[in-house]
Amino acid sequence: MKELIVISGKGGTGKTSLIAAFASLAENKVLCDADVDAADLHLIMDPTVCMRADFKSGHTANIDTIKCTECGLCRDLCRFNAINGDFIVNPIDCEGCGVCVYFCPEKAIDFPENTCGEWFISDTRFGPLVHARLGIAEENSGKLVTLVRQESKRLADEKNLDLILTDGPPGVGCPVIASIGGASAVIIVTEPSLSGIHDMQRVVELANHFNVPALVCVNKFDLNPNLTADIETFAREEGLTCLGRIPFDPAFTEAMVQGQTIFESNSNSRAGPAIKQIWQRLSSQLRL
Repeated sequence: MKELIVISGKGGTGKTSLIAAFASLAENKVLCDADVDAADLHLIMDPTVCMRADFKSGHTANIDTIKCTECGLCRDLCRFNAINGDFIVNPIDCEGCGVCVYFCPEKAIDFPENTCGEWFISDTRFGPLVHARLGIAEENSGKLVTLVRQESKRLADEKNLDLILTDGPPGVGCPVIASIGGASAVIIVTEPSLSGIHDMQRVVELANHFNVPALVCVNKFDLNPNLTADIETFAREEGLTCLGRIPFDPAFTEAMVQGQTIFESNSNSRAGPAIKQIWQRLSSQLRL
């Protein structure tokens, strides 16, 4: 089984549109949306949810006012000033360290696990999709990414599928680290802008650190051919494979608005042939 992660150093480079296009070209695969903070692959895949489960992670203290004797020990020990004068815990300030729970002489503090979001297994017209939704301002997105990836692998094993196509999160933070570890390869989708180059370089460093093979794809390359050449030069110097260039094409946006892949929306798009060529190179590289 191969696991391919499509990531980018910044948002807006077109990685979700590209993974959706790959979904229409690949066979025997599981789709996975690991961008749990701002998932949007489902907007194109139009999934039918088959299984839904809560994602629980972290804890928040809750003082039982009946048992509490207001001795003040919890307030003295709390380094985050999360407990007010009425011995009520502010859930925003509480970091879930558990010190107050451990030292409370009356055992008056509950410590329930937080429900931070949901994760789903769905059916789509391109095969099964594992995706998730993290709650607003909730933490532990890296743990949810790990859970989504684990379920994708389990589902692929169960259905005897050969490939996991994953839409990864942008950036270089914890969710990205959780999404690429142990992957067969990552495709770094970048664009010819100064910020695009800088953020791509950071993602390359991250992939190298975790010994994950990285391949580079330049989207909207014709907006700045000179910067595109700089990106490809950097990739070659780093020993990376340049999969190809995709021209700027409004058909990407039109397809997303329609909830379709670019191949479904416009069979004669400018970007279509380039994407097919990239997929062929990728399939040959990974022996898909």
